[in-house]
Amino acid sequence: MFALRRLSTVALSGARCKHSLPDLPYAYEALEPIISRDIMTLHHQKHHATYVNNLNATEEKLSQAISKCDVSTAISLEPALRFNGGGHLNHTIFWETLSPKCTEASKDLMVAITESFGSFDAMKELLSAAAVGVQGSGWAWLGYDPKIKRLRIAQCANQDPLEATTGLKPLFGIDVWEHAYYLQYKNVRADYVKAIFEVTNWEAVSKRYSKAAC
Repeated sequence: MFALRRLSTVALSGARCKHSLPDLPYAYEALEPIISRDIMTLHHQKHHATYVNNLNATEEKLSQAISKCDVSTAISLEPALRFNGGGHLNHTIFWETLSPKCTEASKDLMVAITESFGSFDAMKELLSAAAVGVQGSGWAWLGYDPKIKRLRIAQCANQDPLEATTGLKPLFGIDVWEHAYYLQYKNVRADYVKAIFEVTNWEAVSKRYSKAAC
C-alpha cells in the first residue's frame, strides 16, 4: 500500500496536500503531427484531470478513515489510491518528457544507456518492444535501478506507478492506454510508439537521470 504510510502521517498532523492538474509546458497543438491537438486536449483536460480529482477525493476518504482508526476502510481505498495516484504521477512525468523541439540526451545519460543496453538504438528497440507488448492498458518505462546503478526497461499495468511498484526511478514512460493514441493511430499501437520518439524531450529525461543517479 504505497500511500498509506505517508497519508497516515498527514492525517495525524491534521494537514493534507491537495493535488492539482499541472499545466502543459507547451500548447495542445505543439506536438502535431505526431500527437494531435484533440488527443492532447482530451488526454490532459479529461483523463489526467479525472485522476487528480479522484485522487483528492480518495485521499480525503482515507484521511477520515485514519482519523477514526477505521483500518478496514483505509485498506479498501488502496486500489483507488494506486490507480488515481499512479495516473497522476505517470502523466505528470509524461508531459514533461515530451517536447515539440528536438533535444538530445546528455553525455552522462548516453554513457548509462550504452553501458546498460549497448547502444541508444538498442535501448529504443527494447523500450518500443516493451510498449507494444503491454497486454491491455499500461506503460513501458525507461527507469534507473539504484540498487545496481543501471538503467532498466519495465512494463507497468494500468496506472501502476513505476517507483512505488518496482523500485525503479522513472526517467521516460510511454503511455499505451488507447486514449493516448487511438483517435489518431487507431489500433496500430506500434506506429504510435515509433512516432513518439520524435517528440521525446531527452533533455528532460537527462535531468531526471542526473537526479536519480546522484
